[in-house]
Amino acid sequence: MLSMSAKGFSFRRINDAIRKEKDLEITDLYGERFIAAGMSDKKLYLYGTPGNALCSYLNGAEVVVYGNAQDAVGDTMNDGKIIIHGNIGDAAGYAMRGGKIFVKGNAGYRAGIHMKAYKDKIPVLVIGGNAGSFLGEYQAGGVIIVLGLDSGEIVGNFPCTGMHGGKMLLRSDCKTVSFPENVHVRTIEDLSEFKDILEEYCRIFGEDIERVLDSPFTLVEPNGSNPYKQMYVEN
Repeated sequence: MLSMSAKGFSFRRINDAIRKEKDLEITDLYGERFIAAGMSDKKLYLYGTPGNALCSYLNGAEVVVYGNAQDAVGDTMNDGKIIIHGNIGDAAGYAMRGGKIFVKGNAGYRAGIHMKAYKDKIPVLVIGGNAGSFLGEYQAGGVIIVLGLDSGEIVGNFPCTGMHGGKMLLRSDCKTVSFPENVHVRTIEDLSEFKDILEEYCRIFGEDIERVLDSPFTLVEPNGSNPYKQMYVEN
């Protein structure tokens, strides 16, 4: 596998190098934006802190970050997998419509905003730590899972605001979380629907699945068929 340092290179030069290689290791990343945007059929190992819009419009590549990542990771991604061995900034998975994002640590504000699903494309966002405010804002599809394996509140203020599709699974009884009226909230014990995702998270980060499952879980789903139907004319 080819290895290169990002020092002294613009994101354009870095992406040019990525396009030429099937597998690539990139070190010394320090805020360079748009890395791997729109890429497919690649496997990348990134060291450092890539900048905003990492893997935006990703279309099938697998990208592993050994460090933290900034805002808008996986923006509008279509397919592929992003693995973050650290924390992640705001708006992770913005409007993602396919693929998976696994985060070992915490996420900032508005993770999973405008996530959507179409036919067999069901995007997945898993956050191992805690999530900031406005988690799943306007979520229209897909699956968001927050495990809260770190201490502190599992989610910040105003989760699920405008949520009208998809599912959110929180590893908590959520007794201190305030949810809006547009969602239905219930504790669940049967996690079979999410078992494969949880096991994949544990394999990636070396987490103990028994520890993960040894907790109450709360499932959040939309509490309405289509809150935006008044916007459209029926034929």
